[in-house]
Amino acid sequence: MLDRMNTSTRSFARRILPTLLLLLTVFGPISMDLYLPALPALTLELSAATSVAQLTVTACLIGLAAGQLIAGPLSDRYGRRGILLIGIVAYIGTSLLCAASPSIELLILARLVQGLTGGVGIVIAQAAGRDVYTDGALIRFYGRLTVVGGFAAIVGPLMGGLLNGITDWRGLFVFLAAIGAVILVITLVAFDETLPAESRTTGGLGHILHDFRVLLRDRVFLGAILNQGFLYAALFAYLSGATFVLQDIYGLSPLAYALAFGANSAGFMVLGFVSGRTAGRWLRGTLSVGVVVAGVGALGLLASGLSRMPLWVVLVSLFLLAGGVAVSSPPATTIALIEYPQIAGTASSLLGMVRFGFGGIAAPLVGVAGATSILPLGIVTVASVVLAALAFVFLIRPARAAQPAASETITTIH
Repeated sequence: MLDRMNTSTRSFARRILPTLLLLLTVFGPISMDLYLPALPALTLELSAATSVAQLTVTACLIGLAAGQLIAGPLSDRYGRRGILLIGIVAYIGTSLLCAASPSIELLILARLVQGLTGGVGIVIAQAAGRDVYTDGALIRFYGRLTVVGGFAAIVGPLMGGLLNGITDWRGLFVFLAAIGAVILVITLVAFDETLPAESRTTGGLGHILHDFRVLLRDRVFLGAILNQGFLYAALFAYLSGATFVLQDIYGLSPLAYALAFGANSAGFMVLGFVSGRTAGRWLRGTLSVGVVVAGVGALGLLASGLSRMPLWVVLVSLFLLAGGVAVSSPPATTIALIEYPQIAGTASSLLGMVRFGFGGIAAPLVGVAGATSILPLGIVTVASVVLAALAFVFLIRPARAAQPAASETITTIH
Protein backbone atom coordinates (compact mmCIF):
# COMPACT_ATOMS: atom_id res chain seq x y z
CA MET A 1 0.00 0.00 0.00
CA LEU A 2 2.78 2.41 0.96
CA ASP A 3 4.72 1.54 -2.21
CA ARG A 4 1.61 2.25 -4.29
CA MET A 5 1.20 5.66 -2.64
CA ASN A 6 4.86 6.52 -3.21
CA THR A 7 4.58 5.49 -6.86
CA SER A 8 1.44 7.61 -7.24
CA THR A 9 3.17 10.61 -5.66
CA ARG A 10 6.19 10.27 -7.95
CA SER A 11 3.92 9.97 -10.96
CA PHE A 12 2.08 13.15 -9.97
CA ALA A 13 5.38 14.96 -9.47
CA ARG A 14 6.58 13.93 -12.93
CA ARG A 15 3.35 15.18 -14.53
CA ILE A 16 3.39 18.56 -12.79
CA LEU A 17 7.16 19.18 -13.02
CA PRO A 18 7.06 20.74 -16.52
CA THR A 19 4.38 23.19 -15.37
CA LEU A 20 6.38 24.08 -12.26
CA LEU A 21 9.53 24.71 -14.28
CA LEU A 22 7.58 27.05 -16.52
CA LEU A 23 6.15 28.86 -13.48
CA LEU A 24 9.65 29.43 -12.13
CA THR A 25 10.46 31.54 -15.16
CA VAL A 26 7.81 34.15 -14.25
CA PHE A 27 9.86 35.40 -11.27
CA GLY A 28 11.90 37.71 -13.46
CA PRO A 29 9.22 39.31 -15.68
CA ILE A 30 6.64 39.57 -12.90
CA SER A 31 9.14 41.09 -10.46
CA MET A 32 10.16 43.64 -13.10
CA ASP A 33 6.73 44.60 -14.45
CA LEU A 34 4.03 44.16 -11.84
CA TYR A 35 4.69 47.30 -9.82
CA LEU A 36 5.53 49.63 -12.74
CA PRO A 37 1.99 51.15 -12.87
CA ALA A 38 2.45 52.24 -9.23
CA LEU A 39 5.93 53.72 -9.74
CA PRO A 40 4.71 57.36 -9.79
CA ALA A 41 2.80 56.88 -6.51
CA LEU A 42 5.81 55.14 -4.96
CA THR A 43 8.03 58.05 -6.02
CA LEU A 44 5.69 60.56 -4.43
CA GLU A 45 5.15 58.68 -1.15
CA LEU A 46 8.87 58.12 -0.56
CA SER A 47 9.74 61.71 -1.61
CA ALA A 48 12.20 60.45 -4.20
CA ALA A 49 13.42 61.94 -7.45
CA THR A 50 12.14 60.13 -10.54
CA SER A 51 15.66 59.13 -11.56
CA VAL A 52 16.28 57.65 -8.11
CA ALA A 53 12.98 55.76 -8.14
CA GLN A 54 13.96 54.28 -11.51
CA LEU A 55 16.92 52.68 -9.74
CA THR A 56 14.45 50.24 -8.18
CA VAL A 57 14.03 48.79 -11.69
CA THR A 58 17.77 48.83 -12.41
CA ALA A 59 18.56 47.17 -9.07
CA CYS A 60 16.15 44.33 -9.77
CA LEU A 61 17.64 43.81 -13.23
CA ILE A 62 21.18 43.68 -11.84
CA GLY A 63 20.02 41.26 -9.16
CA LEU A 64 18.38 38.97 -11.72
CA ALA A 65 21.66 38.78 -13.66
CA ALA A 66 23.86 38.23 -10.60
CA GLY A 67 21.45 35.80 -8.96
CA GLN A 68 21.67 33.43 -11.91
CA LEU A 69 25.45 33.61 -11.91
CA ILE A 70 25.50 32.54 -8.25
CA ALA A 71 22.67 29.99 -8.17
CA GLY A 72 23.69 28.02 -11.28
CA PRO A 73 27.09 26.77 -10.03
CA LEU A 74 25.67 26.16 -6.54
CA SER A 75 22.94 23.96 -8.00
CA ASP A 76 25.55 21.96 -9.93
CA ARG A 77 27.40 21.40 -6.64
CA TYR A 78 24.56 20.84 -4.16
CA GLY A 79 21.60 19.87 -6.33
CA ARG A 80 18.68 21.82 -7.76
CA ARG A 81 15.99 21.34 -5.11
CA GLY A 82 17.73 22.74 -2.04
CA ILE A 83 19.04 25.83 -3.84
CA LEU A 84 15.60 26.43 -5.35
CA LEU A 85 13.81 26.21 -1.99
CA ILE A 86 16.29 28.65 -0.43
CA GLY A 87 15.77 31.03 -3.33
CA ILE A 88 11.97 30.94 -3.12
CA VAL A 89 11.92 31.48 0.66
CA ALA A 90 14.32 34.40 0.29
CA TYR A 91 12.19 35.81 -2.54
CA ILE A 92 9.11 35.78 -0.30
CA GLY A 93 11.00 37.50 2.50
CA THR A 94 12.52 40.21 0.32
CA SER A 95 9.18 40.90 -1.36
CA LEU A 96 7.70 41.56 2.09
CA LEU A 97 10.71 43.74 2.91
CA CYS A 98 10.00 45.76 -0.26
CA ALA A 99 6.40 46.21 0.91
CA ALA A 100 7.54 47.49 4.30
CA SER A 101 10.39 49.74 3.09
CA PRO A 102 10.19 53.17 4.76
CA SER A 103 12.71 54.82 2.40
CA ILE A 104 13.72 54.72 -1.24
CA GLU A 105 17.25 53.68 -0.27
CA LEU A 106 16.04 50.57 1.57
CA LEU A 107 13.64 49.77 -1.27
CA ILE A 108 16.46 49.90 -3.83
CA LEU A 109 18.52 47.51 -1.68
CA ALA A 110 15.54 45.20 -1.17
CA ARG A 111 14.86 45.19 -4.93
CA LEU A 112 18.46 44.18 -5.57
CA VAL A 113 18.10 41.21 -3.24
CA GLN A 114 14.66 40.41 -4.67
CA GLY A 115 16.29 40.24 -8.09
CA LEU A 116 19.04 37.98 -6.76
CA THR A 117 16.50 35.54 -5.37
CA GLY A 118 14.26 35.79 -8.45
CA GLY A 119 17.20 34.80 -10.63
CA VAL A 120 17.34 31.45 -8.82
CA GLY A 121 14.02 30.32 -10.30
CA ILE A 122 15.06 31.25 -13.85
CA VAL A 123 18.38 29.41 -13.79
CA ILE A 124 17.01 26.32 -12.02
CA ALA A 125 14.19 26.05 -14.58
CA GLN A 126 16.68 26.02 -17.46
CA ALA A 127 19.14 23.68 -15.74
CA ALA A 128 16.49 21.24 -14.49
CA GLY A 129 15.03 21.17 -17.99
CA ARG A 130 18.46 20.11 -19.24
CA ASP A 131 18.50 17.41 -16.55
CA VAL A 132 15.11 16.01 -17.53
CA TYR A 133 14.89 16.47 -21.31
CA THR A 134 17.15 15.63 -24.23
CA ASP A 135 17.24 16.28 -27.95
CA GLY A 136 13.96 17.38 -29.56
CA ALA A 137 12.08 17.42 -26.26
CA LEU A 138 14.70 19.76 -24.81
CA ILE A 139 14.30 22.27 -27.64
CA ARG A 140 10.51 22.21 -27.34
CA PHE A 141 10.84 22.81 -23.60
CA TYR A 142 12.99 25.89 -24.20
CA GLY A 143 10.39 27.04 -26.71
CA ARG A 144 7.74 26.81 -23.99
CA LEU A 145 9.98 28.81 -21.65
CA THR A 146 10.04 31.56 -24.28
CA VAL A 147 6.25 31.45 -24.56
CA VAL A 148 5.78 31.74 -20.79
CA GLY A 149 8.25 34.63 -20.64
CA GLY A 150 6.22 36.49 -23.26
CA PHE A 151 2.98 35.70 -21.45
CA ALA A 152 4.41 37.02 -18.17
CA ALA A 153 5.47 40.21 -19.97
CA ILE A 154 1.85 40.70 -21.06
CA VAL A 155 0.22 39.76 -17.77
CA GLY A 156 2.64 41.61 -15.46
CA PRO A 157 1.81 45.22 -16.38
CA LEU A 158 -1.89 44.45 -16.94
CA MET A 159 -2.21 42.68 -13.59
CA GLY A 160 -0.27 45.48 -11.92
CA GLY A 161 -2.65 48.04 -13.40
CA LEU A 162 -5.69 46.12 -12.17
CA LEU A 163 -4.27 45.56 -8.69
CA ASN A 164 -3.21 49.20 -8.48
CA GLY A 165 -6.89 50.06 -8.58
CA ILE A 166 -7.56 48.21 -5.34
CA THR A 167 -4.24 48.46 -3.46
CA ASP A 168 -1.16 50.66 -3.26
CA TRP A 169 2.40 49.82 -4.32
CA ARG A 170 3.07 48.09 -1.02
CA GLY A 171 0.16 45.77 -1.67
CA LEU A 172 1.69 44.85 -5.04
CA PHE A 173 4.82 43.60 -3.32
CA VAL A 174 2.68 41.62 -0.88
CA PHE A 175 1.04 40.06 -3.94
CA LEU A 176 4.49 39.07 -5.26
CA ALA A 177 5.20 37.44 -1.90
CA ALA A 178 1.93 35.52 -2.23
CA ILE A 179 2.93 34.28 -5.68
CA GLY A 180 6.21 33.11 -4.18
CA ALA A 181 4.35 31.30 -1.40
CA VAL A 182 2.15 29.43 -3.88
CA ILE A 183 5.19 28.37 -5.91
CA LEU A 184 6.93 27.29 -2.68
CA VAL A 185 4.05 24.93 -1.83
CA ILE A 186 4.03 23.48 -5.35
CA THR A 187 7.80 23.03 -5.24
CA LEU A 188 7.67 21.18 -1.92
CA VAL A 189 5.07 18.80 -3.34
CA ALA A 190 6.20 18.34 -6.92
CA PHE A 191 9.90 19.10 -7.31
CA ASP A 192 12.01 16.00 -6.78
CA GLU A 193 15.74 16.40 -7.20
CA THR A 194 16.61 16.31 -10.91
CA LEU A 195 20.41 16.16 -10.52
CA PRO A 196 21.53 12.91 -8.86
CA ALA A 197 24.35 13.08 -6.34
CA GLU A 198 26.71 11.13 -8.59
CA SER A 199 26.25 13.71 -11.37
CA ARG A 200 27.08 16.75 -9.25
CA THR A 201 30.29 18.69 -9.40
CA THR A 202 32.79 18.63 -6.55
CA GLY A 203 35.19 21.18 -5.13
CA GLY A 204 34.79 24.79 -4.13
CA LEU A 205 35.34 28.15 -5.75
CA GLY A 206 38.36 26.93 -7.70
CA HIS A 207 36.29 24.24 -9.40
CA ILE A 208 33.54 26.73 -10.22
CA LEU A 209 36.07 29.08 -11.81
CA HIS A 210 37.49 26.12 -13.75
CA ASP A 211 34.01 25.36 -15.10
CA PHE A 212 33.60 28.98 -16.15
CA ARG A 213 36.93 28.82 -17.99
CA VAL A 214 35.94 25.60 -19.75
CA LEU A 215 32.68 27.15 -20.93
CA LEU A 216 34.16 30.44 -22.07
CA ARG A 217 36.90 28.66 -24.02
CA ASP A 218 34.23 26.81 -26.01
CA ARG A 219 33.75 28.91 -29.13
CA VAL A 220 30.21 27.67 -29.75
CA PHE A 221 29.07 28.28 -26.18
CA LEU A 222 30.65 31.74 -26.18
CA GLY A 223 28.98 32.53 -29.50
CA ALA A 224 25.59 31.38 -28.22
CA ILE A 225 25.64 33.49 -25.06
CA LEU A 226 27.00 36.55 -26.89
CA ASN A 227 24.35 36.15 -29.56
CA GLN A 228 21.66 36.07 -26.90
CA GLY A 229 23.24 38.86 -24.88
CA PHE A 230 23.25 41.24 -27.82
CA LEU A 231 19.75 40.25 -28.97
CA TYR A 232 18.38 40.72 -25.46
CA ALA A 233 20.15 44.09 -25.33
CA ALA A 234 18.02 45.03 -28.35
CA LEU A 235 14.91 43.62 -26.65
CA PHE A 236 15.51 45.54 -23.40
CA ALA A 237 16.16 48.69 -25.43
CA TYR A 238 12.75 48.14 -27.03
CA LEU A 239 11.09 47.60 -23.64
CA SER A 240 12.75 50.74 -22.28
CA GLY A 241 12.06 53.01 -25.24
CA ALA A 242 8.77 51.84 -26.76
CA THR A 243 6.56 53.70 -24.30
CA PHE A 244 8.22 57.03 -25.13
CA VAL A 245 8.21 56.35 -28.86
CA LEU A 246 4.57 55.33 -29.08
CA GLN A 247 3.04 57.68 -26.50
CA ASP A 248 5.24 60.79 -26.55
CA ILE A 249 6.18 60.85 -30.24
CA TYR A 250 3.20 59.20 -31.93
CA GLY A 251 0.61 60.22 -29.35
CA LEU A 252 -0.90 56.83 -28.56
CA SER A 253 -3.19 56.71 -25.56
CA PRO A 254 -2.24 54.42 -22.65
CA LEU A 255 -4.90 51.95 -23.86
CA ALA A 256 -3.61 51.98 -27.44
CA TYR A 257 -0.06 51.53 -26.18
CA ALA A 258 -1.16 48.61 -24.01
CA LEU A 259 -2.82 46.99 -27.04
CA ALA A 260 0.31 47.46 -29.16
CA PHE A 261 2.52 46.10 -26.40
CA GLY A 262 0.16 43.17 -25.92
CA ALA A 263 0.19 42.37 -29.64
CA ASN A 264 3.98 42.33 -29.67
CA SER A 265 4.11 40.13 -26.59
CA ALA A 266 1.57 37.77 -28.15
CA GLY A 267 3.75 37.61 -31.24
CA PHE A 268 6.74 36.87 -29.01
CA MET A 269 4.83 33.94 -27.51
CA VAL A 270 3.63 32.50 -30.83
CA LEU A 271 6.99 32.80 -32.58
CA GLY A 272 8.81 31.34 -29.56
CA PHE A 273 6.47 28.34 -29.68
CA VAL A 274 6.97 27.89 -33.43
CA SER A 275 10.73 28.18 -33.01
CA GLY A 276 10.69 25.45 -30.38
CA ARG A 277 9.01 23.19 -32.93
CA THR A 278 11.17 23.97 -35.95
CA ALA A 279 14.55 24.17 -34.21
CA GLY A 280 14.54 20.41 -33.59
CA ARG A 281 14.94 19.87 -37.34
CA TRP A 282 16.87 23.03 -38.20
CA LEU A 283 18.77 24.26 -35.17
CA ARG A 284 21.23 26.79 -36.53
CA GLY A 285 18.96 27.68 -39.41
CA THR A 286 16.21 28.71 -36.99
CA LEU A 287 18.68 30.81 -35.04
CA SER A 288 19.82 32.57 -38.22
CA VAL A 289 16.19 33.33 -39.15
CA GLY A 290 15.68 34.91 -35.73
CA VAL A 291 18.71 37.16 -36.19
CA VAL A 292 17.55 38.24 -39.66
CA VAL A 293 13.99 39.00 -38.51
CA ALA A 294 15.27 41.03 -35.55
CA GLY A 295 17.63 42.85 -37.90
CA VAL A 296 14.80 43.87 -40.22
CA GLY A 297 12.90 45.26 -37.24
CA ALA A 298 15.95 47.17 -36.00
CA LEU A 299 16.57 48.67 -39.46
CA GLY A 300 12.95 49.83 -39.52
CA LEU A 301 13.45 51.65 -36.22
CA LEU A 302 16.68 53.22 -37.48
CA ALA A 303 14.92 54.42 -40.63
CA SER A 304 12.14 55.88 -38.46
CA GLY A 305 14.76 57.75 -36.46
CA LEU A 306 16.43 59.17 -39.55
CA SER A 307 13.17 60.20 -41.24
CA ARG A 308 9.64 60.42 -39.87
CA MET A 309 7.80 57.21 -40.77
CA PRO A 310 4.10 56.30 -40.47
CA LEU A 311 3.03 54.70 -37.21
CA TRP A 312 2.48 51.31 -38.85
CA VAL A 313 6.15 51.14 -39.85
CA VAL A 314 7.22 51.61 -36.23
CA LEU A 315 4.67 49.07 -34.97
CA VAL A 316 5.76 46.45 -37.51
CA SER A 317 9.42 47.14 -36.74
CA LEU A 318 8.89 46.66 -33.00
CA PHE A 319 6.95 43.45 -33.69
CA LEU A 320 9.73 42.06 -35.89
CA LEU A 321 12.42 42.99 -33.40
CA ALA A 322 10.68 41.23 -30.51
CA GLY A 323 9.66 38.30 -32.73
CA GLY A 324 13.20 37.77 -33.96
CA VAL A 325 14.49 37.56 -30.40
CA ALA A 326 11.76 35.00 -29.61
CA VAL A 327 12.72 32.88 -32.62
CA SER A 328 16.38 32.92 -31.60
CA SER A 329 15.91 31.98 -27.96
CA PRO A 330 15.09 28.22 -28.07
CA PRO A 331 17.86 27.22 -30.53
CA ALA A 332 20.49 29.45 -28.91
CA THR A 333 19.65 28.15 -25.43
CA THR A 334 19.89 24.58 -26.70
CA ILE A 335 23.22 25.23 -28.42
CA ALA A 336 24.60 26.74 -25.21
CA LEU A 337 23.47 23.96 -22.85
CA ILE A 338 23.27 20.75 -24.83
CA GLU A 339 26.97 19.88 -24.61
CA TYR A 340 27.20 20.41 -20.84
CA PRO A 341 24.74 18.17 -18.94
CA GLN A 342 27.10 17.89 -15.95
CA ILE A 343 27.38 21.67 -15.44
CA ALA A 344 24.05 22.78 -16.92
CA GLY A 345 23.46 25.11 -13.97
CA THR A 346 26.77 26.90 -14.48
CA ALA A 347 26.20 27.15 -18.24
CA SER A 348 22.65 28.41 -17.72
CA SER A 349 23.85 30.99 -15.20
CA LEU A 350 26.29 32.52 -17.69
CA LEU A 351 23.58 32.61 -20.35
CA GLY A 352 21.11 34.33 -18.02
CA MET A 353 23.69 36.74 -16.65
CA VAL A 354 24.70 37.87 -20.14
CA ARG A 355 21.08 38.27 -21.25
CA PHE A 356 20.08 40.45 -18.32
CA GLY A 357 23.47 42.15 -17.98
CA PHE A 358 23.65 43.28 -21.60
CA GLY A 359 19.99 44.29 -21.39
CA GLY A 360 20.68 46.41 -18.32
CA ILE A 361 23.50 48.22 -20.14
CA ALA A 362 21.47 48.85 -23.30
CA ALA A 363 18.19 49.97 -21.74
CA PRO A 364 19.32 53.42 -20.48
CA LEU A 365 21.04 54.27 -23.77
CA VAL A 366 17.76 54.78 -25.66
CA GLY A 367 17.01 57.87 -23.56
CA VAL A 368 20.21 59.80 -24.26
CA ALA A 369 18.41 62.16 -26.67
CA GLY A 370 15.36 62.61 -24.46
CA ALA A 371 11.84 61.36 -25.07
CA THR A 372 11.32 62.97 -28.48
CA SER A 373 13.69 60.98 -30.73
CA ILE A 374 13.59 57.40 -32.02
CA LEU A 375 17.14 57.60 -33.36
CA PRO A 376 18.93 56.30 -30.22
CA LEU A 377 16.57 53.31 -30.13
CA GLY A 378 17.32 52.60 -33.78
CA ILE A 379 21.07 52.92 -33.32
CA VAL A 380 21.17 50.73 -30.19
CA THR A 381 19.00 47.98 -31.70
CA VAL A 382 20.84 47.90 -35.04
CA ALA A 383 24.25 47.81 -33.33
CA SER A 384 23.07 45.05 -30.99
CA VAL A 385 21.66 42.86 -33.77
CA VAL A 386 24.79 43.35 -35.90
CA LEU A 387 26.95 42.17 -32.99
CA ALA A 388 24.60 39.22 -32.44
CA ALA A 389 24.94 38.31 -36.13
CA LEU A 390 28.74 38.50 -35.92
CA ALA A 391 28.71 36.15 -32.91
CA PHE A 392 26.63 33.69 -34.93
CA VAL A 393 28.68 33.90 -38.13
CA PHE A 394 32.16 33.77 -36.59
CA LEU A 395 31.66 31.68 -33.45
CA ILE A 396 28.61 29.42 -33.75
CA ARG A 397 28.25 28.60 -37.43
CA PRO A 398 31.75 27.42 -38.41
CA ALA A 399 32.62 25.53 -35.23
CA ARG A 400 30.07 22.75 -35.80
CA ALA A 401 30.23 22.63 -39.60
CA ALA A 402 31.98 19.29 -39.46
CA GLN A 403 29.41 17.77 -37.06
CA PRO A 404 25.96 18.28 -38.64
CA ALA A 405 24.49 15.09 -37.24
CA ALA A 406 25.17 16.10 -33.66
CA SER A 407 23.94 19.64 -33.78
CA GLU A 408 21.96 20.57 -36.88
CA THR A 409 19.17 17.99 -36.66
CA ILE A 410 17.78 16.92 -33.30
CA THR A 411 14.71 14.74 -33.48
CA THR A 412 14.94 12.12 -30.74
CA ILE A 413 12.33 12.52 -28.00
CA HIS A 414 13.31 11.58 -24.48
